[in-house]
Amino acid sequence: MRAPGPQHVHAYSGGFLGPRATARRIRRIMGLAGLAVRLGWPDSAGQVAVWGHAPRASRGEAVARRTGASLLRVEDAFLRSLFPGRMGEPPIGLLIDRSGVHYDPSRPSDLETLLATHPFDDHALIERARLGMARMKALGLCKYNAYDPDAPVPAPGYVLVVDQVRNDAALRHGGLSGAVSDHVFRDMLVQAQLDHPGARIVIKTHPETLHGFRQGYFGPQDCNAPHIRLLDTKVSNWQLLDSAIAVYTVSSQLGFEAIFAGHKPHVFGHPFYAGWGLTQDQSPHPRRRRTLTRAQLFAGAMLLYPTWYDPCRDRLCQFEDVADHLEALTRAWREDHAGYVALHMRLWKRPHLQAFFGRWTRLQFSRNTATPVARAMVWGAGTAPEGPVTRIEDGFLRSRGLGAALTPPLSLIADDMGLYYDPRSPSRLEHLMACPLPPGGEARALRLIAEIRKAGLSKYNLSGDTPALPSGHRILVPGQVEDDASLRLGAGRITTNLDLLRDVRRHNPAAIILYKPHPDVEAGLRPGAVPADAALRYADLVLDNADPATLLEQVQEVWTMTSTLGLEALLRGVPVTTTGAPFYAGWGLTRDLGLVPERRRARPGLSGFVHAALIAYPRYLDPHTGLPCAPEVAVERLAQGKLPKAPALRILSKLQGLFASRAHLWR
Repeated sequence: MRAPGPQHVHAYSGGFLGPRATARRIRRIMGLAGLAVRLGWPDSAGQVAVWGHAPRASRGEAVARRTGASLLRVEDAFLRSLFPGRMGEPPIGLLIDRSGVHYDPSRPSDLETLLATHPFDDHALIERARLGMARMKALGLCKYNAYDPDAPVPAPGYVLVVDQVRNDAALRHGGLSGAVSDHVFRDMLVQAQLDHPGARIVIKTHPETLHGFRQGYFGPQDCNAPHIRLLDTKVSNWQLLDSAIAVYTVSSQLGFEAIFAGHKPHVFGHPFYAGWGLTQDQSPHPRRRRTLTRAQLFAGAMLLYPTWYDPCRDRLCQFEDVADHLEALTRAWREDHAGYVALHMRLWKRPHLQAFFGRWTRLQFSRNTATPVARAMVWGAGTAPEGPVTRIEDGFLRSRGLGAALTPPLSLIADDMGLYYDPRSPSRLEHLMACPLPPGGEARALRLIAEIRKAGLSKYNLSGDTPALPSGHRILVPGQVEDDASLRLGAGRITTNLDLLRDVRRHNPAAIILYKPHPDVEAGLRPGAVPADAALRYADLVLDNADPATLLEQVQEVWTMTSTLGLEALLRGVPVTTTGAPFYAGWGLTRDLGLVPERRRARPGLSGFVHAALIAYPRYLDPHTGLPCAPEVAVERLAQGKLPKAPALRILSKLQGLFASRAHLWR
């Protein structure tokens, strides 16, 4: 919680006061926590901030001694970022300790005191901890997250020995500096072999060593036997831990993660997680006598101790929000870091595609579809060369404004298996529908549904008026763009808006049929217009420029070919009848009159369907920060309605209305 008023905290190093992104982020997090960082000379009631036991911390320590000011030691939280801090990426959380620092066992830190004294008897807190542990493992989250989840891990059955960076503060202030630390790491490797004779040994290199920033204790010279291997590739910590039969560490955070992976790691130092009955300690800690459960340790170290920060919302937050943010960030990096060649992309789309998919490796744009490329990207059903292809489409919560009007998207879909609207072959969405929900997935999906309904959101979120509707059993029939790929590929026997109206009336002679034309058609940008007199032969009312979210609260059914409005109806509990094979048909949630693929046999329920379609499948980009973001952030942005739009696109969108017959030039 934020303090009642800002307290001045004095600092004397560029890590706090410098102009770089990391320093700015540290100041922002501390400021939100009520600690305003500044230069100057404190009095005896003042506070001085230093970064752990970094070399420049001595300046602040000297000032605190001379003035009697209290000392705050600040460190990165246990979930930090994609890359190590030395690569310049700012942290998403801090550990602000008034007693010591978590890795220094010579004196109690705030974390040690918390773990030793907190009752941990709050059921809600422990449930949060259990869910947090499960989410970290399911998402593969650790302190640094820029690894390839598909990178090969050694065959199961090895002993994992964890390396650290040489002379790190965690070692120096744990009494393991200089030659002592060398001996401890050698002893650990020997002990692992003595405890597990004949077993394979895998030595895990530290991420900062992999990036060339600092040396570790182990190298190729230690692999002097065929059963010892140095693992110097970027792999998932959780996959490594799952395949290990034992874990040996001095004080690495990977030992902390090993506890939640089900291990009781062998510990040769005094890290913050040792001494609580969850580790096999080479030398017992002199103060720690309490036995904790895994959930209690997680609650203290991950839920209560850190100060977490949400970079999209620019506010302090809870662990759960940080997990949501890291899920979006790590997914984007893991999918995009190898780069794409984007083929035949319209000029106006390129900046948005670059923002979504070119954050780490810029997209290469090309019009050559004849030459195979390593990773091709195409829009929709566009032509692609042989080899792997990712197909891009608008997401289901897209924007405030039409894509055909060149409104930038907040969400896009990147499918490496097919197209969600093409029922002829499987898509990544279909794969997700058949997967079990991840930890916390059902509750998250239900919360998202509630927020979407509360904000009255739809795909395009266009404002509009809804006239008074006739009483009776109301059926909403959404019009579609008649040359749209979803109709060409999945409409079935009914392919036009007029034919759909005719069929709905035939099946429902006494109902009140409400026809809502598609916004792109109303704007004159796409084909599919039905003359009013023709529509009114079957419909009771034509609802021009009406708000679909408002309409859905007032109707009893929706009939559609393949419209996304069917998804929006399901979110609001409105029964949906389909005449084609849209992506939401065939899962037990709709009445399907069309030919739905036989392979859609999963029954995910509404929450499973929503988690797949709105959380796991699309990619979201925060329009204010430019960061990959969670769907909850996108929902907030759409609800607030203040979204940037490039001036050039506003002009171009007006011009295209004058040249609608040339729509192929911008679509």
